[in-house]
Amino acid sequence: MKKVILMGLLLMLASMANAQKIKESEVPTNVKVTLKKYYPTAKEEKWEMENGQYEVSFEVNEVDYSLIINTDGQLLETEMEIAINQLPVNVVEYIKVHYAGQKIKEAAKITDAKGIVTYEAEIKGKDLIFDSNGQFIRESKD
Repeated sequence: MKKVILMGLLLMLASMANAQKIKESEVPTNVKVTLKKYYPTAKEEKWEMENGQYEVSFEVNEVDYSLIINTDGQLLETEMEIAINQLPVNVVEYIKVHYAGQKIKEAAKITDAKGIVTYEAEIKGKDLIFDSNGQFIRESKD
């Protein structure tokens, strides 16, 4: 029983170490400037520190966004919520075949610093990532 509890605590600590909520006052000015440069009307900002980078979630015109910004203030990735019907057709078809009976809960368009677009489809505790043509790349736990 002690082993089960210890393993549970270790897993919880590992997941907490991966992403930690932080106060806006703990975010460097150059990182906040980057957010305002790209999204001056961002509302309800929530900050996290993940793998040495800052992640901010916010809303603009009732659309959810998430940015990853490094400590130098460089924008590394933008994730924008999209309607499920905005996913490439290949994504929906792939999920119908490989995850039969699963419903897409949320969808997002992700653009990295080089302008490369990928798509994310969330299904029952999993994030499925696809390239810009809708070809499957990988699955990760939500």
